[in-house]
Amino acid sequence: MTSLNTTANSPTARDWVKILSAYRDPDDWRSAFELAVSLVPFVGLWALSLWLAGSSPWAAAAVSLVNGGFLVRLFCIQHDCGHGSFFSNRRFSNWVGRSLGVLTLTPYDVWRNTHSIHHSHAGDLDHRGIGDVMTLTLAEYRGRSPLWRWLYRLYRHPLVMFGLGPTFLFMIEFRLPLGLMNQRRYWLSAMGTNLALALALSVLVHLFGWQAVALAFLPSTIMAASVGVWLFYVQHQFETTHWSQAPDWSLHDAALRGSSHYDLPPVLRWFTANIGIHHVHHLYSRIPFYRLPQVLRDHGALAEHARMTLRESLGCARLDLWDEDSQRLISFAAAHAAPQEG
Repeated sequence: MTSLNTTANSPTARDWVKILSAYRDPDDWRSAFELAVSLVPFVGLWALSLWLAGSSPWAAAAVSLVNGGFLVRLFCIQHDCGHGSFFSNRRFSNWVGRSLGVLTLTPYDVWRNTHSIHHSHAGDLDHRGIGDVMTLTLAEYRGRSPLWRWLYRLYRHPLVMFGLGPTFLFMIEFRLPLGLMNQRRYWLSAMGTNLALALALSVLVHLFGWQAVALAFLPSTIMAASVGVWLFYVQHQFETTHWSQAPDWSLHDAALRGSSHYDLPPVLRWFTANIGIHHVHHLYSRIPFYRLPQVLRDHGALAEHARMTLRESLGCARLDLWDEDSQRLISFAAAHAAPQEG
């Protein structure tokens, strides 16, 4: 995994923000096209899965799993709407995002708030716990009680992090986002999404039966949730990521140094709407996803910075603790092997 050159003549993170501003304007026709080629197949595969459910449940579930890829892409489009980067009309973009939030089980305004906090404090050790993957420093972990260390290890276990956790997040936690319900806007977002989702599923159950709806709904939702959490994880949880605290923490440096370039194969890049070009996205979140590849073509240094392939990314699943001494994310095994002071 490479880093940008830090020579006197190379752009700083703040310089990159100015350079990237040239790519920020969305093309409304292109955005409409990207939405259509994601939404139409998603609806079509839903219909196919419902049709197959009566005669071949396994085939219906398989189609639903494939449809999870389109659901991931719709979430990524919703993500762009949340940043105001998908349509030039911000109000229209927000309503597209809210509508997609019903399909992705995500209360749009609640998610947009927590995601904004994530962008504002990524890599900031003084502000953790909202919109991020909980990460302890090595010193914090060693200072916890045995029970809390066990709970943290359980939380970071791959079966929980990428299996049970995503399902709980999208199907249960998003239904009642505690901590934000004291504000009317977020309460309406959560309850409005829940109501729309309940009405849609009720109509489908009435027409096709609960077994058919479960086959069309659950595999794609669970798969998309797990893939989405994995993507979010590897975008920031890699060995040479960046964490610091005041006065050393800087928004732009953390965006560049603490976000990866997840260089996926072309098909996966399409289904994930270029979200793997995450270091550029964090530097300038107003760039539409379909303009991100052009940034890399124009700026080779960014193309190689923090680049990680699909195969390389698998090793990130074993990284659990931030070692402030080595400035690396390390595994529990490495933490136990490291000498302790005193």
